[in-house]
This record gives sequence, structure tokens and C-alpha cells, in this order.
Amino acid sequence: MDATQAPATAEQVAAAYADNKLAQVLYHDWEAQTYDDKWSISFDERCVDYARGRFEAITGSPDPLPYGVALELGAGTGFFSLNLKQAGVLDQVHVTDLSPGMVEAARANAAQLGFEVEGRVADAERIPYDDNTFDIVVGHAVIHHIPDVEAAFREMLRVLKPGGRFVVAGEPTRIGDWYARRLGRLTWAAATTITRLPPLRSGWAKDQEALDESSRAAALEAVVDLHTFDPDELARMALRAGAVGVHTRTEELTAAFLGWPVRTFEAAVKPGVLGWGWARFAYGSWRRLSAVDRVLSHAVPERFFYNVGITGVKPG
Repeated sequence: MDATQAPATAEQVAAAYADNKLAQVLYHDWEAQTYDDKWSISFDERCVDYARGRFEAITGSPDPLPYGVALELGAGTGFFSLNLKQAGVLDQVHVTDLSPGMVEAARANAAQLGFEVEGRVADAERIPYDDNTFDIVVGHAVIHHIPDVEAAFREMLRVLKPGGRFVVAGEPTRIGDWYARRLGRLTWAAATTITRLPPLRSGWAKDQEALDESSRAAALEAVVDLHTFDPDELARMALRAGAVGVHTRTEELTAAFLGWPVRTFEAAVKPGVLGWGWARFAYGSWRRLSAVDRVLSHAVPERFFYNVGITGVKPG
């Protein structure tokens, strides 16, 4: 994708309200340019450990590793599958996304890591691969963008080999999304006010054009984020689609109360200002609070946690 691609205009955002698939492509093509920086995504030990940790938390690692032929749906820039490959969980990786820009970004990231992946532009409701192709299908923060989630589960099962597994992580719960978005709005208002103060204005504050661009991104994000999930309802969708061995796992309660303000603050300041020292601090704090959340999970109902992940198996 052309690195100079212009952001979405107000007219394009307006058109996207009437065509959700257009909105998905428009938003994610645009985000592909800065997505890794926006979410502090890397392909080093920090994110390798994170990806494998999420995978193991959901699955319990019941199968021999690595999975031979893997597909990632809605791969974005390749965060989940490429880091799982580096962790020794996946071997041969195929990535798909509705956004051509994201597919190109994922392939470029793989090339920088020294391996090739096959990438295709694809709709998760109509996956362009034959039946019984993959040993595993993975996804991260993807199914909340898909209009018909149950159809996507059926497609995952179709392209899986008998006995193959799907693992989807990082999906918002209904209650978790409610408090996370409110935290984000409060942090955005505070951060954009503080960074305009004279001591920080020149070094920290984004200019007005960049802030307007972020506002357009937020407007499109509201269009492309279609679902939040109750863990039990999500499991029932997968069961209706034909999966067996379905299991959900929720994560992030206190960690979400840190994570959402941190990510929103990062989006409100100039790129590169905070640096990797900040990223390590944020990740270390997230890990410590995640340990607290694992203890709380024995007493707090899972619907109150922010993230839900799900796994299931194709019969046979």
C-alpha cells in the first residue's frame, strides 16, 4: 500500500455508514499505515510472550506443537500469527484480511522476520480456501468486526481438517466494552487537554490536523466494531455452527482499567514521544495486573472481564 495514502474524508466516513464492508476496508486500509505503532505491536520477545500466553490461556495447549498449516482470519498486520510462529506454535502461516492494506502489511512484517506467508484478501464469511485445508485457524480481535459471527464459525470449521482447532482471542465482552470505552473517552479528553499546556505543547501535543484525523478514525471505529459478547452466548454460537470441545476464557479486569487509558493516552500524543521504555513499562504493569486478574477470576463472574477468547474443534 502507498505509505502516503490519505486518511478517510468526512464524506467517505458518511458513505461507510451505509456499507459496512466498505467501512471495514476503508478503516483498516487507513489504519494499516500506523497500526503497529498505535497498539504498540512488535515482533520481539514482549509480543511473542503475549501472543503465546493468550493462546495457551484459551486452549490449555492440548495438541502437539507446532500446528502444521495455519490460517489467521482478519490478520491485520500479522500480530497474532507471526508471533505465534516465532513462539513455535504455528509452522506454515496463511493470513487473510478484508483490507488489502493489512494483508500487505502482514506480508511485509513476515519478510522482515525472515519468512514468507501466503496472504489473501478475504471475507471471513466466505473464506477462499478448500474444505479440510488447515490444521488450525486463529484470530485476534477479529470476530467483533464480522456481521454474521456464526457464519464465520461455520467457515472456520469448513476449512479446518477433521480434528482441527480454531482459537480466537481478544474479543470484547459486553460489560467490558461498556467500561473500557468510557475510560477511553475520559482519558482522551484529559490527555488532549494536558498536552496542550505550554510545558508540553511543542514536544508532546499532536497538531490539530492529526487530532482531527484521530477523530475521524474514532468515528469509523464506531462503525466497524459491530459486536460485544457474552461468553456463554459466544460459546453457543460456535456449538450451533457445529464445533465440539468449545471453551471460552475471559481475561483483563484490573488490567483493562490500566490498558485502555494507556492506549488512549498513547493515541493522543505525537508518535515516537513515549518510546519503548514506556511500552515496556505499560506491558510490565499489564502483566502484574493480569496476575491479579487470574486470582480474581476465581471469584468474579467471567462476564465482567474485558476480553473473551474461544476455542473449539471440528468433529472427526
